[in-house]
Amino acid sequence: MNFLEMLALIPLFPAAGALINGLLGRRCSRACISTVACGTVGVSFLLSLGAFYQLLGRPEGQRLVEQELFTWIPAGAGELSSGAISQFLVQWGYQLDPLSAVMILVVTGVGFLIHIYSIGYMAHEGGYARFFTYMNLFMFSMLTLVLANNFVVMFVGWEGVGLCSYLLIGFYYERKSAADAGKKAFIVNRIGDFGFMLGMFLIFTAFGTLDFTGVFGLVETQAQAGVLASGDATITAICILLFVGAMGKSAQVPLYVWLPDAMEGPTPVSALIHAATMVTAGVYMVARCSALFVLSPDAMLLVAVVGAFTAIFAASIGLVQNDIKRVLAYSTVSQLGYMFLACGVGAFGAGVFHLMTHAFFKALLFLGAGSVIHALSGEQDMRRMGGLRTRIPATFWTMMVGTVAIAGFPPLAGFFSKDEILWRAFSSSQGHVLLWAVGVLAAGMTSFYMFRMIFLTFLGKSRMSREVDSHVHESPKVMTVPLGLLAVGAVVSGWVGIPHLIGQYLHHLPQYFEHFLSPALAHPAAVEGGHASEGLEWGLMALSVAIALLGLWLARRFYLTHPALPEHLVSRFKHTYTTLLNKYWVDEVYDLLIVNRTKDLANRLAGFDNRVVDGAVNGSAWLTRLTASVSGFFDYWIVDLAVRRSDLIYYLSFPLRRIQTGVIQTYAALTIGGILVIVGYFILT
Repeated sequence: MNFLEMLALIPLFPAAGALINGLLGRRCSRACISTVACGTVGVSFLLSLGAFYQLLGRPEGQRLVEQELFTWIPAGAGELSSGAISQFLVQWGYQLDPLSAVMILVVTGVGFLIHIYSIGYMAHEGGYARFFTYMNLFMFSMLTLVLANNFVVMFVGWEGVGLCSYLLIGFYYERKSAADAGKKAFIVNRIGDFGFMLGMFLIFTAFGTLDFTGVFGLVETQAQAGVLASGDATITAICILLFVGAMGKSAQVPLYVWLPDAMEGPTPVSALIHAATMVTAGVYMVARCSALFVLSPDAMLLVAVVGAFTAIFAASIGLVQNDIKRVLAYSTVSQLGYMFLACGVGAFGAGVFHLMTHAFFKALLFLGAGSVIHALSGEQDMRRMGGLRTRIPATFWTMMVGTVAIAGFPPLAGFFSKDEILWRAFSSSQGHVLLWAVGVLAAGMTSFYMFRMIFLTFLGKSRMSREVDSHVHESPKVMTVPLGLLAVGAVVSGWVGIPHLIGQYLHHLPQYFEHFLSPALAHPAAVEGGHASEGLEWGLMALSVAIALLGLWLARRFYLTHPALPEHLVSRFKHTYTTLLNKYWVDEVYDLLIVNRTKDLANRLAGFDNRVVDGAVNGSAWLTRLTASVSGFFDYWIVDLAVRRSDLIYYLSFPLRRIQTGVIQTYAALTIGGILVIVGYFILT
């Protein structure tokens, strides 16, 4: 069986599941709905595995497969900026290369486990068929995004995941907070999407095509011929516009505000959006366009700075959050910043590597948080938890694995991918010691707030109410088994990309992951080497682990050994704590400067509409009424009077009309009578 010829089936199966459950779900049992939803994603995962295995078996230079299904948009010819004529022709097609192969494995693998988990989590919720319809539609959109062979088809998937995120975040639409969160996600993403569209328009104007192979082939050819130089203004504009789209989809400052509010959706939705799918779309797109970005040092610097700032900004907010899902949400924003930091310093492979490892431990942590919430009958405030380690042991141990992984402790997955990013940020010629320092500080914060979450939730004394405490129970197997499998992934996934520094002591194990990705990513010469020694690399690696240990020690001291210490620090640094707790008041500033001002503008436009537009309409109606009144007056006093006068004449002429009989004898008698009257008048006078 040739799986490489069946690429279209990978997104098609989840689409079929969405169609079946969307049309027939209300008539089917929950078991049937679950089977269709999970089964279609499971088949896509098996097809992805088969395609990945067959792609891996090909020589490195032949690891690119394209499948064009049909001509989608034949829009005629147009003139390019160079003066040449080019036809805008878009084929609906898919391509599989090492980068998209990794993405479909992550999306379908982690997505399948989240679907299985959802069976237990949503067992007693309403809208069961609607939920799985949205989930399958989300999978179809994401798979379309990562398998597309051109920017237009990618944009279809890009918009599809945006729509599905709106539907899933606002799943509990009866709650105003959920409905508002869904609308917020949709609107903020539209801002980024506008930048993405402008970038696509500029790409077509510059290169005459939107196919990946065509665009990147022309870029490479023109760069080698000297037509395109590093720092080209058009390339820089394209990269910045594309990155604006990535900022919206992957929640980077300043377009990150939608993602923490996305917690209003069901927990499996949070895992699906925040782990392996939607939020990684921006990172994938930047990596896919690495051939463009390496020609724009300014754009790459922007990506690196925004990524580093987002990493530490979101981590600082996560230090004091009390909602267990919001802690993980800000953690996601921070980790996405790490991925963009890697891309910004030219380490695209390291960024995708962290994307892959993050998918395992972040999905694990979100689903674990959902298991905690399920056990505590909906409670999400960590201040009302505690002492759950022995009550829900499977959830505790799997979440502990995820926490150790994200904190960057060896030999778990997060250590390898995060250390690779920090090393590239330091050693790359496009990196800088300040970027590295920000990354290390954010790593220490990550360790602190993640272990704070573990200690407040599972250790120490119970702070639950009696009613909640009496109902605490471990989640069913359908929820804990996916947790276990994700925990295994959080442990072993990092070993496919161990640094060369460690691999040389382990029978010279190569960096399989980055080596596999190499044909699909650009490798600027400045990034290939490094300007630091091997000893320094060991030292920086040890320092990053020491920072993570410091975060662990501080969390343990604050929340286990000296639980009164946090309150003391809060009272001492009240303003700082309040600022972090209120998330720097960014939402309030946005409301003040943007949202409310937009409403003011809308109110003014409404006033213009009422006074001018409606005034013109109402004025024409008044003029019509006036004209009608004048016409009525004229009709009453002129026409009707004339009619009445004609009636008077009619009645007065009645005797005369009576003699107009048409009989000759009558006329002769009247004539004789008239003659006699005249004759008599003259005789008498």
